[in-house]
Amino acid sequence: MFDWLGAKKGLPLWVSWRLNRGMKKDVEQIFEGIAETRKELLTSWAQEYWGHLERLAEQVEAVAALGQLGQLGHQEEHGPQIGRLLERTYARGNDWTEIFLLDENGQVEVSTYDKHRGTSYSDGSILAPGLTYVRAGGVPRPCLFGPFGDPVTLKLGPRSSSFHDKMTLLFIYPLVINGKYAGALCGRVPNDVLGDLIQRESGHVYPDSGDNYLFMAKPHLNQQIALGTALSRSRFEDRTFTHGENLKDGVTTDWGIVSIKEHTELEIVFTDPATDELHPGVRSTIDNGSNLFVEFPGYSDYRHIPVIGKGLTLQLPHCPDVWGMMCEGDLEEVYRTRSIRWRLSRLQLWQTLVQAVLTTVLVAVLAGQAPVWVTAAAAGVWTLVFGQLFAGALQRKESHRVVRNLRRINRFIRINAEGKGDLTQRLEPAKFDNDETRELAKWINNMIDSLEGIMLKVKLAASDVLSSQHVMNESAAVTAKSTERVSRKIGDMIGSIRHQLKDIDMAKQSADEMRDTLRLLELQAAEQIAVAQSEVDRIGDKMQHISTKVGDTNDTIRRFMHTVDEIRGVLQVIEEISAQTNLLALNASIEAARVGEQGRGFAVVASEIRKLADMTRRSTEEVHQITHQIYEEAKQAYTSMDEGTQVVEEGTKLVAAAASTLQTAQSEDSRKSQVVDEVVKLMERIALVSLENGKVSSDVEGKVQELIGEMDSVRQTSEGVESITKFLQQLVGQFKLTESRLR
Repeated sequence: MFDWLGAKKGLPLWVSWRLNRGMKKDVEQIFEGIAETRKELLTSWAQEYWGHLERLAEQVEAVAALGQLGQLGHQEEHGPQIGRLLERTYARGNDWTEIFLLDENGQVEVSTYDKHRGTSYSDGSILAPGLTYVRAGGVPRPCLFGPFGDPVTLKLGPRSSSFHDKMTLLFIYPLVINGKYAGALCGRVPNDVLGDLIQRESGHVYPDSGDNYLFMAKPHLNQQIALGTALSRSRFEDRTFTHGENLKDGVTTDWGIVSIKEHTELEIVFTDPATDELHPGVRSTIDNGSNLFVEFPGYSDYRHIPVIGKGLTLQLPHCPDVWGMMCEGDLEEVYRTRSIRWRLSRLQLWQTLVQAVLTTVLVAVLAGQAPVWVTAAAAGVWTLVFGQLFAGALQRKESHRVVRNLRRINRFIRINAEGKGDLTQRLEPAKFDNDETRELAKWINNMIDSLEGIMLKVKLAASDVLSSQHVMNESAAVTAKSTERVSRKIGDMIGSIRHQLKDIDMAKQSADEMRDTLRLLELQAAEQIAVAQSEVDRIGDKMQHISTKVGDTNDTIRRFMHTVDEIRGVLQVIEEISAQTNLLALNASIEAARVGEQGRGFAVVASEIRKLADMTRRSTEEVHQITHQIYEEAKQAYTSMDEGTQVVEEGTKLVAAAASTLQTAQSEDSRKSQVVDEVVKLMERIALVSLENGKVSSDVEGKVQELIGEMDSVRQTSEGVESITKFLQQLVGQFKLTESRLR
């Protein structure tokens, strides 16, 4: 009947269980609610802090894209900027005690704790398992690593928890730049924060015994941690728990003393000291993923005390290991309540018993000495008097007892009923009777504690939003100024493009004029060459009449040959000019391609082309003069070349060569004109491109103006959010909160 408890310990508990067995469904709902609430609390907390690191990683990767991540901590430009980002995230997460940046080799580059900079976490270090997991599989992934002991955590000290030791939980978020692992962001949280999250001491429904703790259920990364090993601090660890023995001094059992040296985590395995095996609650939770047991006789825990409660398994975001959580209470505390109904029933039983005994005595005394009607009347009067005086007094006393407790609860609720009140106050369950009023007081305390926690979170969130709002306002103002500067620069650029278009138009106009001039020169040269050609033809006709006096014309022929040499020299000059013209035409193409310098180079090349055209003109005139001289010499030879047939033939060849040379000069002038035409076409294409650039720049200018308008809208929206946040702070400010309590 009493199972492993035995009759001595089991009987009182069995009586309590029988008297309150109607509470079983409520107790099940209580432990189910506690377990699910704590699980959701842990999950949402982890997601919140992962969110902090994810946003920080995006910002750091944006900065890191400008240089090598391994050198960012040493660069004057990037190191301080990343440091400010880390400090900002550190301020937003109240449970961080450090945020640091590791390079790809595991060295601390930037940290909110300056003394930690330069530390290297290579293979074999305390962070090696977590960092190896992050990089395993080819694709870097986040990792919630721990708990593990780290002396740095102890040096940093507590930030949000009243308890503190070296046990650490580390958030590791990989940084990926250009598809490659480039380091990791690490957020350090003291592991005692987990104990604070699930314990919530001031809100314990079962303050004398209730304990919520984490243990290892299925290790994947931390294979060295055995099943059932504690992963969070127990409320029985420190001497702050005054309702019984603690694990620091040792908990006494019939099978020895259960104690710890430094901390609960990793030191204690939740075994039943009687069997040295995992106690039934932990074992069943690991095997089934869930366990609920709230009936007599409960199960033995690591202190070998009968407990009941709810166990479940959970896996926090990016945590490779599966954890278990037990939410327990001592069977004796849970079912030791004595209902008001039970107390009134017991009082009524005693009243009835006393009245029956006294009435019996009265009837026995009067039965032999008085008539029956007197005895009956006396019994009736006695019953009336006893009921009114004695029983009524007892009932009034009991009613006053209940009403007093209800008024105390009513007074406490009335303080906070109107939306203003002192949320730091709590009812003292010890001042209430061990009945429904005490249970009501404990649940009211739990509700007020939860409400205070929510208000504190709202207050912290409002402050965080307000500070973020100020940062956003500053960023918006800086962005607006930068946008305005960009707008001015784009306006200047558009102005420059417009000036450039004007210069291109002027250059194109000059090229058109030069083309017309060259065409005019070409026509003039063609006319002169035609005249020369006709003269050469006439010379050929005249030379057919030369037949005599060849000997007298030897000197004249020598002068003629000398003149021919001069013609060749002039023709050589013409060829050089043509070569230079081709070279300058190439330069003109190159300079035209560089029209972005507003066409100054092309103007120089165009000037040189005009000079060469002038040289061509002068050379052509020289050819005309020399041809004229040839004509004069031919007239002189006309009277003396009567017998110079051979000389005449040679003269005819020379005339043909001169005609060919004139035709070549004409074709070269045509090629010059073609080059100029091509340059003009190139200028036109450049002008079209510049026009397109002008249109694009105008579009960009319009978009920048739209962006400026959007920034103004963002600034106005930001100011609206700031006013809402201040109003929210005013609402929260109506309540008095425990400032030292951070959650």
